[in-house]
Amino acid sequence: MIRLAALLWLALATTAAACEAVSHRDRAFTVCTADLAIHDIALRLNGADGRALGTFVALETVTDAPIAFAMNGGMYHQDRRPVGLYVEDGREAKRIVTSAGPGNFGMLPNGVFCVERGRARVVESRAFAARPPACRQATQSGPMLVIDGALHPRFLPGSPYLNLRNGVGASADGRRVHFVISDEPVTFHEMATLFRDVLGLRDALYLDGRVSRLYAPALGRADPGRRMGPILVVTEKTDG
Repeated sequence: MIRLAALLWLALATTAAACEAVSHRDRAFTVCTADLAIHDIALRLNGADGRALGTFVALETVTDAPIAFAMNGGMYHQDRRPVGLYVEDGREAKRIVTSAGPGNFGMLPNGVFCVERGRARVVESRAFAARPPACRQATQSGPMLVIDGALHPRFLPGSPYLNLRNGVGASADGRRVHFVISDEPVTFHEMATLFRDVLGLRDALYLDGRVSRLYAPALGRADPGRRMGPILVVTEKTDG
């Protein structure tokens, strides 16, 4: 069953930046894929006025290149400031947090989604702090969903805790990045096994729940909801 799902995913992934419906363990997900040969990935938080963009409509006003898709990009405080590490266009606005704490963010191990020049990856936070890569864009969130091929140790197959959730992971060579959002409430375990067993990723990061939202113009989809903090946006390259 897992092999069949993986083969199905490989067939779906041949379309660049496709957002595809994927069923996993009888749960509905949407998987959007960015190919860094033809797409750029950026983080956006504030507009020119210094205030948080908060919405996909506002994101459009500050984005010149065509948007392939976008989604909420990490946990944030009530004033929409990032909870953990935040790097936008090479500038670090918030330092990394490596201590355990309350909530999903503090459920160690957590991690960082990092976009370097020409590649992207998910790195466990303490490993990141010990040897920080040169990220052009980075957002810290938690918990890790998959760590070096293993599921987070606190995930339970029969957990009763269901929620809308989204996350991100990259291929081994860092050239393809998979953004996943559940289209119905799911467990951490269900989302993590999709990244590992269907997408074949060894590392994946949880971005958030409840506030999880996707903007995919090709699907005519712009999920409503509360105002966001960091937003991950995938655009078509315009420099050839």
